Amino acid sequence: MTNDLKQDFESAFVKHLLFKSKLRSFLYGSGTSEAPIRDPQACSFGQWITDKALRDYGHLPETRELDRVHIQMHQVANRLMDLHQNGQQEAAIAGLAEMNRIADHITSLLRTMEQKLRASR
Repeated sequence: MTNDLKQDFESAFVKHLLFKSKLRSFLYGSGTSEAPIRDPQACSFGQWITDKALRDYGHLPETRELDRVHIQMHQVANRLMDLHQNGQQEAAIAGLAEMNRIADHITSLLRTMEQKLRASR
């Protein structure tokens, strides 16, 4: 059971890092698909939140906060992508600092959730 929990949260961390990587790639001019960056439900981390976290860990207050912050992260990503597409690449890239703060908060929430779940087993 503990290994399943570890794998589950490692998977979430990887999905979260993949989102950050896709956004960064887009802002630096690579031809990355926009849908998983723009839409919280199209990204693999958002799908993990919906399919796994809210269903299995919804009793933790951090889970609802995770969902809220994840949506906020996509709102910021949309703003940065719009800046980039409107020719304001420097402003878009400067916005990655805000994105990193949000991403760090998500990482912290995931760690807290995993620790609480481990402690309750």
